[in-house]
Amino acid sequence: MPVTFANVLLSPTATERIAPTADSALHIAGWLAVGGTAAWALIRVFGLDRVGGPLVQLIAFTPYAAAGAVILLGPALTLRAWWTAGVAAVAAVALLVCVLPRSLPDGGVAEGARLRLLSSNMMIGGADAGAIVDLVRRRDVQVLALQEFTPQAERALDAAGVADLLPYRVSHPQPGAGGSAVFSRFPLRDEVPHTLPSGFTQAMATILVPDAATVTVESAHPCAPISPSLASCWRTDLSHEPRASTDGVVRVLAGDFNATLDHADLRRLIASGYRDAADVRGQGLTASWPYDEKWWIPGVTIDHVLADRRVGVAGYGVHRVPRTDHRAVFAELVVPR
Repeated sequence: MPVTFANVLLSPTATERIAPTADSALHIAGWLAVGGTAAWALIRVFGLDRVGGPLVQLIAFTPYAAAGAVILLGPALTLRAWWTAGVAAVAAVALLVCVLPRSLPDGGVAEGARLRLLSSNMMIGGADAGAIVDLVRRRDVQVLALQEFTPQAERALDAAGVADLLPYRVSHPQPGAGGSAVFSRFPLRDEVPHTLPSGFTQAMATILVPDAATVTVESAHPCAPISPSLASCWRTDLSHEPRASTDGVVRVLAGDFNATLDHADLRRLIASGYRDAADVRGQGLTASWPYDEKWWIPGVTIDHVLADRRVGVAGYGVHRVPRTDHRAVFAELVVPR
């Protein structure tokens, strides 16, 4: 009988040779994938992203790693690769324990005065100022925190009528990404701006909220860890963010932290006495960046409103602003009287 490709493919000897090879390849691929999720779980649980390098960038995508660990569990069980399935299950549980709580609301809201706050990164002043002012009007915003605030951005906001809605301001515009501002409906006291080691300036104002405790709002913006070499700059800036006080002035940090709740450095800041507004409202997985120019990057939550534990959170949301790759973050805070 002539030898053909079909004869070889269907012969028992060939099948015996091919099957173990394919099976081995599947097991190796499975172990590599599961090993990766297990390593990710260890890094996240023990805060090993503090080591630096590419771990700082990668750990931001932990929610996607958690979903991947769950997906990998199915094929491992189907193939009866019990050891692989066991490791995948442990990694999946560990990552889900880290990620899922931020999608569950914390419960009731305390009594107090409502303070509606909006934060927006203006992308080196290029964001649509008219859209921001319109958002202030529609959401009845009382305090506006801005990052990457430039002289051009201030002129555009004034032309759009921001002063009619928020007549008080602390303004520190700068060319580039280092400027910031706080606008307010209520009278405020201009505090000395907080300059981070990177040179970024964080505008800070003490706001006299009617029938409520005095609130200090700071427009937060540590430098971005866009490369492993800049991770130390980002970590140093985050370490200089003000810690919460549970018995002094009520403090709110709002802005672009360039960090998610999976970064150990941000969790350490929050543990000083803050709560993340999105986490409190069960929207901690709502991505704020990127959604426009960098659409090919999976969305992550790096813009936050952090308020000390005396402050309740009655509402939260993110809103598109044209010409910036950050969504604006809105939070309705409940300030103790």
